[in-house]
Amino acid sequence: MKKPTTFLACGLLAALAGCNLAPRYQRPDVQASGPFKEAVPGADDGRQGWKIAEPQDTRLQNDWWELYQDPELNALEERVAISNQTVAAAEANYRLARALWVEARASLFPSVSADPSVIRSRASASTSANSTPAGSAAGGASSAATSQSAGSSTGTRTVYALPVEAAYQVDFWGRVRNTVAQSKYSSQASAADVATAVLSTQSQLAQDYFQLRAVDEQRRILDTTLTDYETSLELVRALYRNGLASDEDLAEAETQLESAEAQATDLGVARGQYEHALAVLIGVPPAQFSLPVAPFNPTVPTVPVAVPSVLLERRPDIASSERQVAAANAEIGIARSAFFPNLTLGASGGFEATGLSRLFDWPNRFWSVGPSLAQPLFEGGALSAVTAQAQAQHDEAVAEYRQTVLSAFQSVEDNLVSLRVLSLEEGQQHRATAAAQREVSLSESRYKLGLDSYVNVITAQNTYLANREAELQVQIRRIAASLSLINNLGGGWDTSQLEQTEKAAERRADAGKNAAPPPENAGAGIPNPAPLPNPFKIPAE
Repeated sequence: MKKPTTFLACGLLAALAGCNLAPRYQRPDVQASGPFKEAVPGADDGRQGWKIAEPQDTRLQNDWWELYQDPELNALEERVAISNQTVAAAEANYRLARALWVEARASLFPSVSADPSVIRSRASASTSANSTPAGSAAGGASSAATSQSAGSSTGTRTVYALPVEAAYQVDFWGRVRNTVAQSKYSSQASAADVATAVLSTQSQLAQDYFQLRAVDEQRRILDTTLTDYETSLELVRALYRNGLASDEDLAEAETQLESAEAQATDLGVARGQYEHALAVLIGVPPAQFSLPVAPFNPTVPTVPVAVPSVLLERRPDIASSERQVAAANAEIGIARSAFFPNLTLGASGGFEATGLSRLFDWPNRFWSVGPSLAQPLFEGGALSAVTAQAQAQHDEAVAEYRQTVLSAFQSVEDNLVSLRVLSLEEGQQHRATAAAQREVSLSESRYKLGLDSYVNVITAQNTYLANREAELQVQIRRIAASLSLINNLGGGWDTSQLEQTEKAAERRADAGKNAAPPPENAGAGIPNPAPLPNPFKIPAE
C-alpha cells in the first residue's frame, strides 16, 4: 500500500508545482477595422506623400530617412543611436530591467551558501555556575567534580565551524514563475522603449534638419528679394535725381530694403537654435558642431500605409504598452499565491570542532534537514487588498494600452489628412506666388511709365515675398507631416524585431562603456558658424 500512496503523493506534488494562479493572458482586444478613414485611394495619392500599401511593400525600411535622399541627413541619423543621451538612458533602463529579470529567475533554483567561522570565547563563571544541575553539589567528591566542571566551562576556547546551507522554495502556486514572467515582460517593455526612444529621436532630428534647411531657403529667398529691392531703390534714386520721383517714394524704398535686411538678419537666431538642437540630438556640445548652408529639397517621398490592424505590430510604444499589460497580469498571480502555504525545503550540514586539525574528523559532523511551511492565518483583509490592487493595476494597464492604440490611429489619420490637404494647398500657393510675381512686373512697368505710384510697387513686392514665404511654409509642413507619418507608422520596426532590439541595446550599451571619453578641451577653439553675411548695403548719397 505504500507504493501507490507514494506515487499519489508525487503526482499531487507535481500537479501543485504546475499550478498557476495568474489569469490566462490574452492581448486586450481593440477595435481596428478596415483601412484608415483618410487613406482614400486616388489618382494622386502618391503625390500626396503616401499610397495604399500592397502586400509586398507594407513595411518601411529601417533606414527610413534614406527616402529623402539627403546624404547630410543620412550621416546625422547614423549618429543618433550611438551618441544620443536620451537613447543611452533608455538603454540603461533596459539593462536595469533585464538585470531584475535575471535576479528573479535565480529564484527558480536552490540557493546554497557556506558560512565558515572561527569563534574564540570565554563564558562567565557566574552563568556557568548557575547552569550547574540542581543536586550535583551534594557530597565532597561531587562538589569537587562540579567545581572542576565549572572551572573548565569558564575557560577560553576556540570553535572552528564550516556549515553549508541549502534552501529551495517549492513553487506550488506559481508565485516564483509569475515573478520571473513579470520581470521578463517588463524587460521586453523596456526594450520596446529603447526602440521608441531611437525612433522618436531620429524623427526629431529629421524635423530639425529640414527646419534648418527651410531657414536656409528662406534666407536665399530674402537674399534674392534684397537684390530686387536694391535694384528698385537704385531706380527710385535715379528718378528722384531727375525730379521724377518724390521724397516719399525714396523713403518708402529705403524702408522696404531696411526691413527686409532686418528680417534676413533675424533668421540667424532660428538657424543657430536648430543647429544647436541637432548637436544635442547626436550627443555633442553645440560648440563642436556646425552645418554648412545647403539647398532645401522639398520633395516628399511616398510612404506605404497599411490597415490599422497592422499598426499594432509596428509601433514600439504599442508593444511596450502591451508587455506592461502582460506584466500586470502576472502580478495578479503573484498576489493570489499569497493566500496559500509557502513551502520551503531546507538543509544544513558541516563540521564543527575546537581544534582546526580535528575539524574534518567524521564525529565532528552535524546536519539538519526538513521542510518549513508558512501559512497566513489572519491578516485583516490585507491579502485581499493586495489582490484588488493587482487587478486594478491590470485594468489600468489595459486602458492605457487601448488609449495608446487609439492615439496611434489618430496620429496616422491626422498626418494622412495633413498630407492630402497640404498637397492641394501647395499647388494653390504656388499659383498664387506666380500671380504675385506677375503683379510685381506689371506694377514696376506702370511705375516706370508714370502711370502708377510707388506705393503699388511696394505693395506688389511685399505680396510676392509673403506668398513665396507662405509657399515655403507649406512645403516644410508637408515634410513635417511626412516625417510624423513615418514615425507614427513605426519607422520600419515591428514586434518580430523585439529580440533584435534587445541585443542591439546591449551592444550599444557595451560600445558606449568601452568608448574613450573626449578630451577636456575637445570644444576649445571651435566657434559656432558666423551668421550669414549680408552683401547688400545701402550706398551713401
